[in-house]
Amino acid sequence: MSLADPGRDCPACPRLVAFRNHHRQLERDWFNAPVPTFAAEHPRLLVVGLAPGLRGANRTGRPFTGDYAGDLLYATLKEFGFAKGNYEARPDDGLTLIDAAITNAVRCVPPENKPTGAEIRNCRPFLLETLQAASSVKAVLALGRIAHDTVLSALELKRSAFPFAHQANHALAEGVRLFDSYHCSRYNTNTGRLTTEMFQAVFRDIRGHLDAA
Repeated sequence: MSLADPGRDCPACPRLVAFRNHHRQLERDWFNAPVPTFAAEHPRLLVVGLAPGLRGANRTGRPFTGDYAGDLLYATLKEFGFAKGNYEARPDDGLTLIDAAITNAVRCVPPENKPTGAEIRNCRPFLLETLQAASSVKAVLALGRIAHDTVLSALELKRSAFPFAHQANHALAEGVRLFDSYHCSRYNTNTGRLTTEMFQAVFRDIRGHLDAA
């Protein structure tokens, strides 16, 4: 699948460019660039996160790879048949996706993992192009409210018509459903806001939707 990703030196967001260049000087072996979408050939599930983690995807160059959120996400993808192989938190671990793709609302790492509204808007066209390119997608999983809102904005849908809530799902256009989950971050799991069972319940709904389709 051909997906739209920003170039390695995307200039759209000055603050993120400065942060990226700073870490290129500090960590010359890290990826330190907009993180491209990780995808199977014809995915029916698109997972949308917030942004790359500084020492996770920004370091490794693969979404959710190298931090705790990836441990939970990839284990759950494997549990429900959306991935195979061993996840070893590095991009050459041999893990592959099945019927799925993973991207972020913001492709560059933001300071303190907090993109600004302008940065989210600047990156929105890449999410829209990804959604348009992935014509096989029938389920979109938004990890957190920002991802949820960004998907809706990219599709020019009113947020008030599709309220975010954990394990909520909404019918979008042409048989596509939007599924919501709290983000699988270490903070959310450590505080009990998101448990493994809660996360698996969302994937169970997604699997049921895709199997029925």
